[in-house]
Amino acid sequence: MTATPHYPWRHGAPRTVFITGASSGIGRDMARRLAAEGVHIALFNRSGADEVLAELRAAARSPTQRFAAWRADVAQGGAIEAAVRQAVAELGTPDLAIHSAGVLHNGPLAQSTAHDFEHVIDINLKGSRHFAAAVLAHMQARSHLVFIASLAALTGNFGYTAYCASKFGVRGLAEALRFELRLQDIDVSLCCPGEIITPMVLQEKRHMHPISAAMKAFAGSRTLDASVPALLHGIARRRFEITDGPRPALTAFLSRHTPRLSRRIGDAIAVRALRHATKDHR
Repeated sequence: MTATPHYPWRHGAPRTVFITGASSGIGRDMARRLAAEGVHIALFNRSGADEVLAELRAAARSPTQRFAAWRADVAQGGAIEAAVRQAVAELGTPDLAIHSAGVLHNGPLAQSTAHDFEHVIDINLKGSRHFAAAVLAHMQARSHLVFIASLAALTGNFGYTAYCASKFGVRGLAEALRFELRLQDIDVSLCCPGEIITPMVLQEKRHMHPISAAMKAFAGSRTLDASVPALLHGIARRRFEITDGPRPALTAFLSRHTPRLSRRIGDAIAVRALRHATKDHR
């Protein structure tokens, strides 16, 4: 493994990486790119991963790299704990663990059920806790825990009450864990990308509320090829909060440093979108 790494790893490229939600989207793309860094990879998905494992073998830098997958639902603490324990026995302890599993729900609160809300919280927030607890039982000093959150961890959006609540929660979890784990020399990162065109997002767009779409357009959309390398660059540098481009970074800046202005911009976008939607239905 003598080829030059693609990313500026602060402590050298990781040896073993554990990734949840790698059956598609961000997790899958990260796994493929990390395979080219020469690492061993363990995948944790609710569904099978044979096709993903084949991709990783094709992208691998060395034939000695090992890849394996376990079926486990991150919403089930005992299941992910057992799967991680098996992966450690087979591949070794992770020095980079990435929690990418997540679900979306778009719809105003009054048009959503309690089950809709609980489902998002169970996977996005509780799943983050379960995976963190499972891997931290094995991780050692100088290792790295990464949560794939969203720009929705930093700012709200119309029709995303469950999703924003879950991602704001992940942000709080990451902030608190950062203090705890710094004392153990374990780094924490929180990735907050804007909208990335993944299969999950494309499915969501078919039913997205027009006001939600208009507000999301402010931060723009990016492809996996544009977004994931930016996220991995931040992960390699072990930055805590990572966005994936200028427009998401601007949105995050406005929300954090000028919240009143950010809300006014959002309100104006929502009013304009509602006006256009009303006209279209006349």
